[in-house]
Amino acid sequence: MSEPRPDRHDASDPDDTFEEIVDEATQRDPDLAVIEAGSRTLRAHSGQPQGEAVPARPADPETDKALRAVEQELAGRWGETKLEPSVTRIAALMDVLGEPQRAYPSIHITGTNGKTSTARMIEALLNAFELRTGRYTSPHVQSITERISLDGSPIAAERFIETYEDTKPYVEMVDAQQPYRLSFFEVLTGMAYAAFADAPVDVAVVEVGMGGTWDATNVIDSTVAVVTPISLDHTDRLGTTPAEIAGEKSGIIKEGATVILAQQPVDAAQVMLKKAVEVDATVAREGMEFGVASREIAVGGQLVTLRGLGGEYEEIFLPLYGAHQAHNAAVALAAVEAFFGIGAEQARSLDIDAIRKAFASVLSPGRLEVVRSSPTVVLDAAHNPAGAKAAADGISEAFSFSRLIGVVGTSDDKDVRGLLEAFEPIFAEIVVTQNSTPRAMDADALAAIAVEVFGDDRVQVEPRLDDALEAAITLAEEEDEYSGAGVLVTGSVITVGEARLLLGRG
Repeated sequence: MSEPRPDRHDASDPDDTFEEIVDEATQRDPDLAVIEAGSRTLRAHSGQPQGEAVPARPADPETDKALRAVEQELAGRWGETKLEPSVTRIAALMDVLGEPQRAYPSIHITGTNGKTSTARMIEALLNAFELRTGRYTSPHVQSITERISLDGSPIAAERFIETYEDTKPYVEMVDAQQPYRLSFFEVLTGMAYAAFADAPVDVAVVEVGMGGTWDATNVIDSTVAVVTPISLDHTDRLGTTPAEIAGEKSGIIKEGATVILAQQPVDAAQVMLKKAVEVDATVAREGMEFGVASREIAVGGQLVTLRGLGGEYEEIFLPLYGAHQAHNAAVALAAVEAFFGIGAEQARSLDIDAIRKAFASVLSPGRLEVVRSSPTVVLDAAHNPAGAKAAADGISEAFSFSRLIGVVGTSDDKDVRGLLEAFEPIFAEIVVTQNSTPRAMDADALAAIAVEVFGDDRVQVEPRLDDALEAAITLAEEEDEYSGAGVLVTGSVITVGEARLLLGRG
């Protein structure tokens, strides 16, 4: 393994105008007694925290048939990438459902990269303090049921189907009243909020689908808003600069909330801080109020010391690879501290044993996930240049591959060249392919860009993903069995999910 590179947690200061935010930070004082009383006796209805991360298809044929019918009905609606900048429809659905999203406090997460991993970490930490959680994330790796979780486990297929059937009449009612039907993502959001209220949960951890202001999830009034690193993605919908994208994402910051701000480009940070001033929100910034104090490679992950809002948390094992995951952990910890009211005016730390146990339990499927050995095959869902750079750094640090073969299948609306350029230094050869969705970039079109980045002699084209995996594994096996060649499958969450199934992890 290579030596870990030194941490960089000295985020650039934004304009001095905003320094008063930290100085005037106020302590949130939730009624924790009520939250902690909660409904812990219902914990038996869900699995253990971070249990079944990626569920298989239902074993019962009738249940599987019913789930496929629900999936087909949802697929008939607007897809996740077709948006109308309005929360009118989702607000109408919440109204007829009885405002289920107001039945519990929530932590809302936006950003470009790291949202799902951070959400999983927040969930694990809350579970460690015996709070019943609901988690809503997107997209899914393999099963649609992954998107709605209770206490760390995706809801059962039967419960997913039941939730859909329960909300369907209300969805149809709203459909009839609106110019456009509710979208795929809006219906799933409504289902998640309803399922959390029915559970009931003590706190919901909610990841935005895209952006913030107009995202369907943004009908909640979260006391904690988390902003993971912002970079260029979905530029046709969110803006062409980090500042423009931050303007859209800042919409999740509500009046009086606490904002947990990961390291950001300076212009994006300034936009977030301005928004916080406007709504009288408190801000904690990575690299200043909290951060990664130290990290070192460990077997199966890394050992980190995190500086939280209430003190330092030493010797935490995180079973995930890459510096970016350590920074996600710091953000998650600060978010949970903020939820419990810990900050400048309440200088106490959370129980270190509970923190260690929580982080040690975290899973993040499709994020530098090892799914096979001899040769080692790693999956990573990086789909933009910033994500690719983080994955490339992580795999270079944590694995000592003598030769790495890339299998890449992307969507056609991404910065494909930027992604390929981030991976070029670590791939000896690349096999370009495509996944099964209509959004997938044609393998030949992807190959044309790959040849420009890698050169013709390093690029192989296999339009079918199964053929691409076989070709990459064969290339890796051309070296001696013990030479340490590996394969990285990346470019899209869909590509990674389909590869995971093909490699027997579904």
